[in-house]
Amino acid sequence: MIKLLVADHHPIIRKGLELLFLTSPVIQVEGGVDDGESIFSFLKNNTVDILVSEIDLPKLNGITALRRLKKEYPNVKVLIFSTHPEEVYAMSSIKAGASGYISKTANILTLREAILKINQGGIYLSNDLTHRLAFGERINRTGSVYKKLSTREVEVLKLLSVGKKNKEIAQELDINEKTVSTYKARLMKKLNASNLVDLLNQAKLLES
Repeated sequence: MIKLLVADHHPIIRKGLELLFLTSPVIQVEGGVDDGESIFSFLKNNTVDILVSEIDLPKLNGITALRRLKKEYPNVKVLIFSTHPEEVYAMSSIKAGASGYISKTANILTLREAILKINQGGIYLSNDLTHRLAFGERINRTGSVYKKLSTREVEVLKLLSVGKKNKEIAQELDINEKTVSTYKARLMKKLNASNLVDLLNQAKLLES
């Protein structure tokens, strides 16, 4: 039996996945949490094979949680299950330690396929993205711009876009404030932003 932990701040998603696999002979939802810190509280007392997680989580975002998870629970595989565009966040998630990325618009069979593939040690990306990566195609404006950014820069940009201050970002990522300022400067240069407001507007445009 493949044991899952679902991390999502929407209770309907957590309950929905639990009900979805309720009668499955191979997949079982062991529990659900609504923020990043609670992932680790749950894992202290429970064993799971795969974490199915959104990127946007309170207290500790999904990518930051990924980094910590790989250090503390390296045997737990991670499937990012998100509303964010695959072409923007998929590769950053894989680089941070995820075993797969799937959109919440995917159908039930695709989600099941992704879980089974990851459990067997594979990496799951959609056929469309896999094809474009294999043939070196430019994904689109969003993807091509984001390809300029490192995983950490994407992480900082995500935290900035949800209103986090430098000090809060430094605490969440376990880096100092000067380093956060350096990342902000790099982001502004790479995204051609002249100030913080412009930078955040660029982030919104990239995700639209």
